[in-house]
Amino acid sequence: MTLDALTLSCRPGCGACCTAPSISSAIPGMPDGKPAGVPCIQLMPDLRCAIFGDPRRPAVCGGLQPSAEMCGPDRSHAIRWLTELEAATAPATASATAPGSAPATALATPPVTARAALPAR
Repeated sequence: MTLDALTLSCRPGCGACCTAPSISSAIPGMPDGKPAGVPCIQLMPDLRCAIFGDPRRPAVCGGLQPSAEMCGPDRSHAIRWLTELEAATAPATASATAPGSAPATALATPPVTARAALPAR
């Protein structure tokens, strides 16, 4: 069985999805969202989300689910993949491509949603 066939859980001590992408929706403590590459204010020192399961957590956060493609073997892979996705879905680079994907204009909704508002796990 491959990793793709498994249901993945967030990797302990990762927090890549709470750091790499920009988040345009309000987050408690970050009313204007957050820029790409900046850890979410709700990311705790152990790299877990302080508002996981809280109704104030942006809906897009729960929409981004771990995958073998995104998470890869380690945190550095996940940061790199999400950073490339951020660049590929940014309005100024609409012709760019996501890692291993079709042109940004053909990207599925989840990655675009992930860019729109993606904090902690």
